[in-house]
Amino acid sequence: MSRRYRGNLAATIIMVAADVAAFILILWIVLWMLDANRANDLVEWIHDVASWLGGWAHNIFSTQSAWARTLLNYGLPAAVYLIVGHAVAGRVNRA
Repeated sequence: MSRRYRGNLAATIIMVAADVAAFILILWIVLWMLDANRANDLVEWIHDVASWLGGWAHNIFSTQSAWARTLLNYGLPAAVYLIVGHAVAGRVNRA
């Protein structure tokens, strides 16, 4: 196991959950930018999960450009999950 995921089991679970959430959000951004087939079941599932994970941030930014809106409205939650998840995991690991 890498140094990043050593320590308290609860901290590891929190960190991995934050990483997975951010990965799914970023994966959706990439799929959207590449104009992935929305009729594909996997693409639809990733979009549904990303929409659920980033639901609290939808339409925070309302730019004219669709690519910028997608990047900001899904990128912000990804960054928040990473920052907050790793901060909480660090705090739990120190406790």
